[in-house]
Amino acid sequence: MDEDGDAGVDEVTSAMLTASRLLVAISARSLAEVQDAVTLPQFRLLVVLSSQGPTKLVTLAGLLEVNPSTALRMVDRLTAAGLVRREASPRSGREVLIQVTGAGRRIVDDVTARRRAEIAAVVSRMPAGQRRALVAALRAFTEAGGEPPVGDTAQLGWT
Repeated sequence: MDEDGDAGVDEVTSAMLTASRLLVAISARSLAEVQDAVTLPQFRLLVVLSSQGPTKLVTLAGLLEVNPSTALRMVDRLTAAGLVRREASPRSGREVLIQVTGAGRRIVDDVTARRRAEIAAVVSRMPAGQRRALVAALRAFTEAGGEPPVGDTAQLGWT
């Protein structure tokens, strides 16, 4: 704590790093059942498509922060697995849009449900006052980082 009794940047950063380890562990466990079907980067692609809707490859690559050739290889694998599909854009016959299939969306929904249940179990062990303070702190943190709230988009499993 600094002289005003507030947590300093280093203290908050350390607490966030510890919390992120827990969240990464929860995320890994929630993905364990689908590891044979998709890798973590492929799951991220499915989550992005679930929240964005049909998307051009270049846009998808930008959202994933990978180069287009990497995104194309992921799309090829997920297409072969029946988890995404390519369709001609209604606006331009030359433009191809990529979208998640029902099977891909079910993977996102199942993983998200497992993640939500495990997080809820942890949160339920916290006193109510600490839960309220955590909500306020996390909203401030995600807002400062530019991340939209889950309620404003699809139920995201990883964004």
